[in-house]
Amino acid sequence: MQVQSPKRYYTPEEYLALEEAAEYKSEYRDGEIVPMTGGTTNHNKIAGNFYANLKFGLKGQNYDIYIGDVRLWIPRYRQYTYPDIMVIEGEPLYTGTGTTTVMNPLLIVEVLSKSTKNYDQGDKFLYYRSIPEFKEYILIDQARYYVMQYSKTLEGKWLLTEYESQEAVLEFSSIRFQISLNDIYDRVNFAESEE
Repeated sequence: MQVQSPKRYYTPEEYLALEEAAEYKSEYRDGEIVPMTGGTTNHNKIAGNFYANLKFGLKGQNYDIYIGDVRLWIPRYRQYTYPDIMVIEGEPLYTGTGTTTVMNPLLIVEVLSKSTKNYDQGDKFLYYRSIPEFKEYILIDQARYYVMQYSKTLEGKWLLTEYESQEAVLEFSSIRFQISLNDIYDRVNFAESEE
């Protein structure tokens, strides 16, 4: 008979100290530390394409755009996470003494993978919705032309729009910007299977 050792729970401060010294990134989920899986080349191409177009498209406007390495703190659910892309309007609201963790994204983009897509569409979206400034969520499938856009209405409801063709154009509701799926998926090879 195998005895299972009890789960170790960490304080946010313990997590942050471990994360500073870690060789790889982990998320913090209300006491648990969850290692992040490595991204595929398609994941990287999609995130890069999206970031580059967004950075150029919003140039000179009052937005900061972050990719991958900037941490997000969600106080209501005690979550530290690393969204693929975040857009902050105006000044970033930091938590702690450094400039590595923000709290006020307007827009979040996640590239879906087999191992994270259910979490990204479920609990993670619930956590993101607790952020007062958060108004738009983009989920991008890396295995086919498919993008889900969740936009918060003036009444506080979330509206889903789906895009499924190479020629489709994603028009944002929270910022003045649009991008074609063709640009999002530039040089992505769907034949490369996700490991």
